[in-house]
Amino acid sequence: MEVKNIGIFGRRNVGKSSLVNLLLGQDYAIVSPEAGTTTDPVKKRMEIPGAGPCNLIDTAGIDDTGETGSKRVKKSKMIMEQIDLALLLFAGNCFGREEKELLKEFKKKDIPVISVHNQSDIIGLDPGLAEELRKKSGTDVLEFSCCLIDENVQRKKTGELLELIVKNLSGSKERTILEGLVEEKDNIVLVCPVDSEAPHGRLILPQVMAIRDILDHNATATVLQPSELEDYLKKGVPVKLVVTDSQVFKEVGEIVPADIPLTSFSILLSRAKGPFREYIRGAEKMEKLEDGDTVLILESCTHHATCQDIGRIKIPRLIEKHTGKKLHFEFISGLDEIPFPVRPEGKKSYALAVQCGGCMVTRKQLENRIRILREKGIPVTNYGMAIALATGIFRRAVGIFNEI
Repeated sequence: MEVKNIGIFGRRNVGKSSLVNLLLGQDYAIVSPEAGTTTDPVKKRMEIPGAGPCNLIDTAGIDDTGETGSKRVKKSKMIMEQIDLALLLFAGNCFGREEKELLKEFKKKDIPVISVHNQSDIIGLDPGLAEELRKKSGTDVLEFSCCLIDENVQRKKTGELLELIVKNLSGSKERTILEGLVEEKDNIVLVCPVDSEAPHGRLILPQVMAIRDILDHNATATVLQPSELEDYLKKGVPVKLVVTDSQVFKEVGEIVPADIPLTSFSILLSRAKGPFREYIRGAEKMEKLEDGDTVLILESCTHHATCQDIGRIKIPRLIEKHTGKKLHFEFISGLDEIPFPVRPEGKKSYALAVQCGGCMVTRKQLENRIRILREKGIPVTNYGMAIALATGIFRRAVGIFNEI
């Protein structure tokens, strides 16, 4: 199940860390009357009934001052690129420039917001301000306190907040990896090579997602290695769809008859999580790369790169071989900020970006990363699509989605 990320924002000393501790039921975040106790974003996972596993991210105060304070504020704002929901805390009915600027950023990034008036046991929420926030900003507003004496009242108010969290996260569910492609009693063949890049003793996440989706539809998942595929197909067992690892696209494409639909785990994952049609258009831009262009490879997780690494070794080789151009490649791991260096006149910072499947990030995190590239006018595609195009089976691999 996808882990949702909930960012907690607000000025110093409005009770952000106290709220984290209250929701967790433990003293995890350091709480102090001294302003600026929280410096770097602090992340802690919890299970929220109705929403599933969630990361609570406590951030530094948005009103921090000085050179170091400005860096803390910048780090806090960078968290916006990673979250599915924002809790915006304020107290004493102080909802000023900083809070309003945050609301604008959340709206721009299409992040749902719950405005929480904390410390309401000291100063209650102004009804006029609450109504203004609901009408003008379109946010849910909750009067709250982390320090109520009556435990039953505290439990009730915490329950109200959790209900709002579940409500605001309910609209961000991903489609399943085989949505619209599998029905009851179908036989879906999954080609899963076990090689140096496969995690020891495990399947990769898209393979697990596909198996679960097939089982949920009361269908059959036939899991094979590439060497077993040809003999299996000769048995004449009806096959609805073949899904393969991107790295053996070409090999599998030569084995699977043209009348059996074929695609890859990476392409399915990009359809489930990313801007699918935009990825297709980006793949077609590969054909227009020129000598000296820079291609950005985006990995969503950090890992030790080997000589067989798909993103750092195999895809660059395939793209250069397919295009016949001498290209430069740059790499970004995890969700690090994307630099946009100035290139020689006539050259974009990046001629193309190639994003991994994104199995380790949420849909919102992937959308935010792609949005930044889109705003810069940089075409973006996906590992699986780039490999399919370079190996000559791109049209076949994406063709099954034309009518969906």
